[in-house]
Amino acid sequence: MLSNIGIPGLIIVLVLALIIFGPKKLPEIGRAMGQSLKEFKSSTKGLMDDNNEKDVEKEIKET
Repeated sequence: MLSNIGIPGLIIVLVLALIIFGPKKLPEIGRAMGQSLKEFKSSTKGLMDDNNEKDVEKEIKET
């Protein structure tokens, strides 16, 4: 979905965000989004690791 935006669309979105939130609030929003994304990625990685461990245990029991 985001691959169809292009450079002009991205610039428009950034300018609108700057107008709506202001220059003081924008870095805080970016930091919060970055921390949220980092936490989401680590939790999904943890879920995948747990799932892989269960698969390995299951294979060991079958052999």
